[in-house]
Amino acid sequence: VQLQASGGGLVQSGGSLKLSCAAFGFAFSRYRMSWLRQAPGKDLEWIASIEGDGKTTQYAHSINGRFSISRDNAKGTLSLQMNNLNPDDTAVYFCRWDYTGGFRRGQGTLVTVSS
Repeated sequence: VQLQASGGGLVQSGGSLKLSCAAFGFAFSRYRMSWLRQAPGKDLEWIASIEGDGKTTQYAHSINGRFSISRDNAKGTLSLQMNNLNPDDTAVYFCRWDYTGGFRRGQGTLVTVSS
């Protein structure tokens, strides 16, 4: 199983970024997928999840409607569109495969938001 997150970078406050996660080695469309992040010096934070069929999504309150999670089951990719970014969004972002009884988290991608 591999989970490869990409798309991070440096962006100014108010800007947008789209993160992607390529998933390999499991039946992607059958499982819930999630995005998490870890800001410097802080705990890991869950921010969004999407069910296998892509029809049901959930978001952390801290996102305040600025992010949108989506997936392309045909390509095995998970995405996170992030808008109106602010410096508090600076973190390493991870995608996570959620399966019965556990989860697998891939290597993250760094997002830095400058003020």
